[in-house]
Amino acid sequence: PLQHSGGGSVQAGGSLRLTCKARIYTYCMAWFRQAPGKDREEVATINGVFTTTYAASVKGRFTISKDDSTNTGYLQMNNLKPEDSAVYYCASKGTSPCAGGRFRTWAQGTQVTVSS
Repeated sequence: PLQHSGGGSVQAGGSLRLTCKARIYTYCMAWFRQAPGKDREEVATINGVFTTTYAASVKGRFTISKDDSTNTGYLQMNNLKPEDSAVYYCASKGTSPCAGGRFRTWAQGTQVTVSS
């Protein structure tokens, strides 16, 4: 139900944009990431009134947005750092708030690799 694209390799300071497309409207869309040997981390969320949240480590560098006319979410990642390297996942909730509860719909992960 979610199509995820846009990962790749980039040098430090570069940019990538991840895209996550749903078949139907989703109230909340989020991105998570998981690096080898580390726990999964919530990176950013956006809800139906376009309120956004960011992990402290990406604030000011990443921007989450969504286009409800196409049921598509975007994660623009600028000034990437080697520590941003991870498998990134997008997830959604159809009608529930982003905060609290579990994300039950997940897309396949996409690798982001940032070299120094």
